[in-house]
Amino acid sequence: MSKGQVIEVSEDEGQSRLDRWVGRRFPMLGHSLVQKLLRTGQIRVNGSRANGGLRLLPGQQVRLPPLQAENVISKKLRSVEASREARGLRSRVLFEDETIIALDKPSGLAVQGGTKQGYHIDNLSHGLVSKGEPRPRLVHRLDKDTSGVLVLAKSLMAARELTEAFRSNQVMKTYWAIVSGVPKPKRGQIENRLQKTNEPIGERMTTGRATGLLAITRYEVLDSAAKEFALLGLYPITGRTHQLRVHCANLGTPILGDKKYGNDQGISGSQSVRELQLHARKLVVQRRDGTQLKIEAPVPSHLRTCLSILGLSTPN
Repeated sequence: MSKGQVIEVSEDEGQSRLDRWVGRRFPMLGHSLVQKLLRTGQIRVNGSRANGGLRLLPGQQVRLPPLQAENVISKKLRSVEASREARGLRSRVLFEDETIIALDKPSGLAVQGGTKQGYHIDNLSHGLVSKGEPRPRLVHRLDKDTSGVLVLAKSLMAARELTEAFRSNQVMKTYWAIVSGVPKPKRGQIENRLQKTNEPIGERMTTGRATGLLAITRYEVLDSAAKEFALLGLYPITGRTHQLRVHCANLGTPILGDKKYGNDQGISGSQSVRELQLHARKLVVQRRDGTQLKIEAPVPSHLRTCLSILGLSTPN
């Protein structure tokens, strides 16, 4: 890598975004450096400058520049650390076959990179497969502070099929959330439109705008503690950014630990219950051969602690 190199895009990598392709090929570079190399024209496709959103075609030649020695040393150190993190990710595999890998994503680990993200699943996923195999591809998202089932595809074809399954409601999703208050009625459906806005606290989803995207969630109370707290089962029909967090707040029962849409309420000063109490409990995928694949993530320790403190029970 320090001498620079030219790589040909494979058949399976066709239609990949250039920035994500580079990130998958060279996870040690990190999101920020990849973006810098693209902005400054140091990554070229067929000899020409290209932006990160370019969709690559099989057979195209991608040239990466030589790197300064100090950068190489830094990247190697980060690569060693990333390998250790990737091995830890491997221990969280819930299910794997020839087409998909399902993980139990821990709270606090981002799914994709950003300007303030170090390690994230997208740049660690190479550790989930043997050397030389394609990096697994993300087909849906979980917020950084949400734990639970996350599915990755092991090939481009599988990624397209799974992405379409999520888009066409062929995947049934079950989340658990511990909330402040008890919604009335105890079972129902919330439906509105969500739109991204930029506020001083950062990006936020707001409701009530006709230009927003339709968001639908079914919910039910699984258990409650007096009228102060409840464990909810949440069943999103759509998959909008922050949808469940916004909808719980709309019900007047924000999720505990939600700094953006709630009051960041904790209990007895416990750090465990200051974490976002939202968990992707189960996915049921309708497969092309007509079978159903059910994947369930165990209840994480921070959720168990909160349930115990509040005296809430989980369904059998």
